[in-house]
This record gives sequence, structure tokens and C-alpha cells, in this order.
Amino acid sequence: MNKIAFIGAGNMARAIIIGLVNSGITPENIIVANPSEAKRLDLSNEFGVLHTSDNIKASEFANIIVLCVKPHFIGDVCQQISQAITIEGKLFISVAAGTTVAQIQSALATEQSTSSAPVVRVMPNTPSQLGLGMSGLFASSEVTAEQKVNAEKITNAVGKSIWLDTEDKINNIIAVAGSAPAYFFLFMEAMEQQAKAYGFTDQESRMLVQQTALGSAQMVAHNSASITELRGNVTSKGGTTHAAIEQFKHDGLAAMVKNAMDAAIARAEEMAK
Repeated sequence: MNKIAFIGAGNMARAIIIGLVNSGITPENIIVANPSEAKRLDLSNEFGVLHTSDNIKASEFANIIVLCVKPHFIGDVCQQISQAITIEGKLFISVAAGTTVAQIQSALATEQSTSSAPVVRVMPNTPSQLGLGMSGLFASSEVTAEQKVNAEKITNAVGKSIWLDTEDKINNIIAVAGSAPAYFFLFMEAMEQQAKAYGFTDQESRMLVQQTALGSAQMVAHNSASITELRGNVTSKGGTTHAAIEQFKHDGLAAMVKNAMDAAIARAEEMAK
């Protein structure tokens, strides 16, 4: 039976814990380490998981260690763990943005190390908090087939995931999925503002945009047709939707999306240096 330690008790740790417990993982096989007693107790009281303020104690307990700390803390946390316990046989899963597998393995290495630690790097997104996330995963060469299965079970507890064959594709995942909820929010925000300009109340504008976005996403999820086909099905030539689509094209929407996603990748590459 796998035992899972979460180092950190922020939103992503909480989202994954919710997914794991809902998927049938026994809460007593999960431990959360965090300096904030309030955060630890919140998770423990709500889900029945174990908790501690001691990263070492949590890491000793588990064979899977999920690193949910901010990127600038991850080096110190990994060194603290590897210098206190034997990490052989343990899988490390990191959700720290901009921190490479090599950086994590370097922080986990000790003078006694004979090989690098198995590390899976994960790029999730915020809908994971609702169990509707999309994650990209990259595994170091030391990760076994069984460990890959275990890592995928953890990420699939909060949505869906895909494996990446090279680590640099993590940055592509950031552009396509990690940062993407904000793209949709921005578009919805613009629509909501325009709805208000047309005389709808704040509540009406929110509901109009929210329900239309939700329904459109569900149509994609429950239909085998391509997104292009779905758009075509609602776009009659010469009609109102066609007029709107043509204006989007004239104003360069596709180029704007490309440039924005390219900018996300470029920034991710800068942050990794």
C-alpha cells in the first residue's frame, strides 16, 4: 500500500488530497507536513489525513513524496530530507513551477548517493481544485514503470494528464494548459463587460457568460466532432455569428493567441535559467 506525504499544504496539495480521498485512498495513508498548524489541522479535520510540522517525519512515513512548496524553497526542503533519511525507493513528485528535474535531483543528492533520485515533474492547472485539472508529467530515467503508474494515479485524481517525452515540453504545457485558464477568464471578462454595456445587470452578465462558457466546454467534452466542426455548426454564412467570427479573424485573434502562448513559453524558459 502506497503512503503519500505532502510537503506543503497550499491549494494544490489540498486539491490533490481531495481527489485522492474521493478516489478511495485511505486518509491514514496520507500525511501533510506544513509549518502552519492551522493549515494542517484544516486538512486533517476535513479529510482525516495525518499531519506534522516535520518534513523529515512525513518523508520517513511515505514512499511517495509530493513537493508542493514554492520554487524558492524546494532546494532547501530537498536537502533537508536527503540529509536526514535514506531516500532510496522513494518517488519524488514536484509541482514547483520552473524547477527542473536536474535541480531537484541535485538538491536530493548526498555524498553517499550512488544514483539520482526518481523524480516526476508535474505542471498542473488551477481547475485541479475542482477535479477538472489538466496536467503534464515528465519522469526522470530513474522512475520505474510502477512509479509512473502511481504518479499518474495521483494527477488523475484531480483531472486528466499526459506524459511528456522531453522535459522542455513542460513549458509548452504551461502555455497550452497551465496558464490557459486565465486566457479563458480574460475572454469571459471582456464578454461580461460588453454585456453590461448592453444594459444587462452584473448578475445577468455573469450568468450569461458563465453558462455559455460552461455549455460550450461540455459540448466539446461530450462530442466526437472537432472544435472546428462545432464552431461551423453554429456559424451560418451571412448570419450574426458569422459576422462576429469574421470580425475576430479581421482583428487577428489567432495571431494574438499564438503570441500570448509564445510569451508564456518564453517567460517559463527565462524563469528556469
